[in-house]
Amino acid sequence: MAKAPEKSGEIPPEIAKLSFEEALSSLEDIVERLESGDVNLDGSIDIYTRGTALRLHCEAKLKDAQAKIDKIVKGPGGGVATEPADAD
Repeated sequence: MAKAPEKSGEIPPEIAKLSFEEALSSLEDIVERLESGDVNLDGSIDIYTRGTALRLHCEAKLKDAQAKIDKIVKGPGGGVATEPADAD
């Protein structure tokens, strides 16, 4: 059985190197395998654990992307602040 991440939210290195698209595709494959019911219990637990790490990785990638599209605006007192790009 695959070892679960030692810390909550820890992403294994082999998953951390994946692009968002690669991780999402792997996650979709896992969902299909779990939904098929053709995986034994131990296998289901292993791929569910990997799926959880993939989900966390995808969420982190999306959060990073959101931070990149936040626009920089002039804040109160002339300082610099950011706001979501869609907050117009």
